[in-house]
Amino acid sequence: MKKKLFTASVLLLMLICLCTCGSKNSNKSKQDVDHAIAELKTVFINGDSINYLDIGKGEPVVFVHGTVGDYRVWGAQMDTFATSHRVIAYSRRYAYPNKQIINDSADYSAVPHAKDLAELIKTLDLGPVHLVGHSYGALTSLLTTIEYPELIRSVTLGEPPVFSMLKNVSGGDTLGNNFFAQTMIPAAEAFKENNDEKAVIKFIGAVLGDSLFYSKAPRQVQDMMMQNTLELRGFALSSETISAINHDDLKEITIPVLLLTGDRSPLIFTSIINEIDSLLTNNEFVTLPNSSHGLELDNPLEFNKIVLEFINKH
Repeated sequence: MKKKLFTASVLLLMLICLCTCGSKNSNKSKQDVDHAIAELKTVFINGDSINYLDIGKGEPVVFVHGTVGDYRVWGAQMDTFATSHRVIAYSRRYAYPNKQIINDSADYSAVPHAKDLAELIKTLDLGPVHLVGHSYGALTSLLTTIEYPELIRSVTLGEPPVFSMLKNVSGGDTLGNNFFAQTMIPAAEAFKENNDEKAVIKFIGAVLGDSLFYSKAPRQVQDMMMQNTLELRGFALSSETISAINHDDLKEITIPVLLLTGDRSPLIFTSIINEIDSLLTNNEFVTLPNSSHGLELDNPLEFNKIVLEFINKH
């Protein structure tokens, strides 16, 4: 069903997640307290220990973060969603505080992440869940929806990096190649110099169109990024091919899908999500105001409102 089309290095161009922690809402509710004292849990799946937070009651919502992030990036969502839902935010393999290591035989595609997500849902006996994924987490969520539809009630995709969609976009090849030259190459070179911070600075700055983003970010955000360079390094220095999602895969999806993009997002992200929108048959498409690729981090209040309304309809 899927064709091996792109190298992991190229796809990683799209696999980016900004980092944040804590909600911008200063009002402290019981859910805020529950979140503050919630213990990080561990589940052993597919041969590895995966860490996660689990708060609230109701229909389960599972948050899936992107690269250079971990479960903490959903800090502005968890308490809000937990007022009416059971909320699980986990750290994908290679993300803090998991203990996986990179090696030459590791598979950095979304395939093992989709397997992990499916096994997490089964092991925690969650039943059909609402998935909410951002960037590489959205790619993971999309692949999980395709491969394990019985486990999914609805899925929200925040600018998933389905790079294979560019082949049918006018100028898509040039768009992808230019983006690659501006992001992945500088990051890979920095990793080869064993300068992880430089790699993150170059990659994040180019993706967001703000070379000063890292330097302006709070120290806790910088620290979180630096705790999550392992996957980025693995992708940057890998040359293995990975499976790409194709048009037929998307046309077969019947589960409700919410597509989210930012009104200031880079053209490469909006081009991909517009192509996905043209192929789905049971979806909603929303442009998040005052937001770039950060989405839930750039405009958490509007993000939460839109996604909760969608989830509650399904």
